[in-house]
Amino acid sequence: MAQFVLVVDDDERFRDLARRLLESCGYAPGGDAGNVAEALRCAAASRPDVALVDIGLPDSDGLELSRQLTGAPYRVRVVLISADSDATSAEGAAAVGADGFIPKSELSCSTLRSIIGDG
Repeated sequence: MAQFVLVVDDDERFRDLARRLLESCGYAPGGDAGNVAEALRCAAASRPDVALVDIGLPDSDGLELSRQLTGAPYRVRVVLISADSDATSAEGAAAVGADGFIPKSELSCSTLRSIIGDG
């Protein structure tokens, strides 16, 4: 059974691209959101297996969202993403309960599978 993945990014074009990539990798898009508030509502309603979360969001940040999602009463694995490939982002991901960090330029089926497994 395919894992449902919630895509959280304030760039609608990137969300569309990520959804298409997820489908091509065998994952099932489990909704999308442009900010933290939408993401929390969508996650509560759809209970995704994984959330692909941009670090830079307009109403807070992906680090705080990761803390909230990983503390939810249902299990959500979080993968943080960012256009900024700063090495400290990977360290920050672990500190907030995320399963990993992927620079947007390196987002691919193989990088996703290396963190969350097969779709």
